[in-house]
Amino acid sequence: MPKSAASQPLFLYSTTVSDVGTVRANNQDSSFAGEHLIAMCDGMGGHAGGDTASSIAIRSLAHIEQDDTGGNVETISRMMETSVMAAHDAIVGKAKRERKLAGMGTTVTAVALVAGYWVIAHIGDSRAYLLRDGHLSRITCDHSYVQHLINTGRITPSEAKNHPQRNVVMRVLGDFDIDPRPDISIRRAHPADRWLLCSDGLCGVLEDSTIEETMTTLSDQGECAQRLVQMALRAGSTDNVTAVIADATLALDADAFDLPHQTPLVGGAASRNLEPIADIVNEPVATAPALREDDSPAQRAAALIQPVSAHEAETAQTTAKPSSTRVVQPSTVREETGERANPDTGEIPVVQKPDGRLSADPNDPDVAKAIRDEQVEQKKATRTKKRRNKLAVIITCILAVLALAGAGWGAYTWSQTHYYVGDSNGTVAIYRGVPTNLFGLELSHEVQTTNIATADLPQTWRDQLSQGITVGSLDEAQSHVGIIRTEMRKLAKQQEADAAKKAEASNSPDSSKDSSQSDSKDSTEDSSSQSGSSSDKSGSSSSSDSSDKSGIGAADNAATGDSQ
Repeated sequence: MPKSAASQPLFLYSTTVSDVGTVRANNQDSSFAGEHLIAMCDGMGGHAGGDTASSIAIRSLAHIEQDDTGGNVETISRMMETSVMAAHDAIVGKAKRERKLAGMGTTVTAVALVAGYWVIAHIGDSRAYLLRDGHLSRITCDHSYVQHLINTGRITPSEAKNHPQRNVVMRVLGDFDIDPRPDISIRRAHPADRWLLCSDGLCGVLEDSTIEETMTTLSDQGECAQRLVQMALRAGSTDNVTAVIADATLALDADAFDLPHQTPLVGGAASRNLEPIADIVNEPVATAPALREDDSPAQRAAALIQPVSAHEAETAQTTAKPSSTRVVQPSTVREETGERANPDTGEIPVVQKPDGRLSADPNDPDVAKAIRDEQVEQKKATRTKKRRNKLAVIITCILAVLALAGAGWGAYTWSQTHYYVGDSNGTVAIYRGVPTNLFGLELSHEVQTTNIATADLPQTWRDQLSQGITVGSLDEAQSHVGIIRTEMRKLAKQQEADAAKKAEASNSPDSSKDSSQSDSKDSTEDSSSQSGSSSDKSGSSSSSDSSDKSGIGAADNAATGDSQ
């Protein structure tokens, strides 16, 4: 592996096209196409998260466009890995500071041309294809669940196209508890090598054979990128679609004045704010060409669902395709033209070197020191915030305890101004307080006991005493006990009087006499009844015309004799 520039230097021409697609509300893809670096990042995490994550990743990698001229392949490979890890830290830090961005992440696929070698960094399910000698090869391996199923032989590549979990990514940069280290690979570069970096919105719907044919037949980079994105949309892609095309060109005369040169292009979400990237690479950067209208069914369908409300119109304005390429100068030029002088690189700190050059390379010692200083300040701020939060929690708990204690003491103090008459183990007693408890604390205690048994009281009185008869003062309680005692005595006297009356009535002579007379009268009536019956019988045996005295007497004698 060479440590210096190759004897026949290769130069890189590149371009990129990124489109929001026909379904998505905004473009979360970001791409970079330069002379030494090409990169593709597919963001995820919702409307506000995915575009932020992919933009941060592009900014973290952009410095390689300028810093790879040293020609040390191993150094550049370490720089690419470090830059990807720096992007991960920046994404996590921003997600922690802005909770609405929690869960955001991005894939990264980047290729740098260094001294005749390709250095590839990859994490996620975006892909890098290399067309060499008319044959297309997939250089990266998807860090996805379906790729794992393919590798283990559970499904075939054709089945993966329609697998319900084909969008599940197992490794990605961002606010996730997964390994953020990218795969780094190095391979020798050949003249006429052609690269395609694309999001899964393109490779997920186009077959490799279709991609190979398009990249082989269309030599013009811009036309090739346009065609691939258009075909992906016509094939029914429901995601953002981004393609980066790069060609390696052999320069016959490295000392010539007309060496190949291009302005780096930025596509997708990162193109909304070009100033940070211009400051990082310290040269002009431009927005990527927009996707050309091809009057396809997909384009017409997208036109039919254009937003009409004011809110949706604002969204459409932020996602609309630019009518022309926009070029942004670095901060040194912007200062001269009166534009904003302070560079803004998002989460990557910018350091001005002694020679006046601005650098945002995480491998630069000054930038690394600035990053460490920021981290130290952030840790201090975090510790201070934690201490304040902890102190606030402690103070809140103390105040809550004091409030509860005050409420309990107030309730107890208020209760001791009241009295009630109640039942104490079967006797009537006077209590101070109220007949209840607060968190297990009884709010009353017995102050006087009486000899009045509750069992001797009527049931209604016992029910009232079991609930407590509340009064306003001790005197009122004692007065109420006196009333109970008086009423109890009256009740006892009444019961004694009733018992005496019953006893006197049962032992009176008049009542015995009346009873005897009643019995004698009943007996006489019975005898008269029987005599009448006998007379009737006797009369019926004698003659009806007979009225002789001797006859009545005989009958009487006969009756008397019979009786005797």
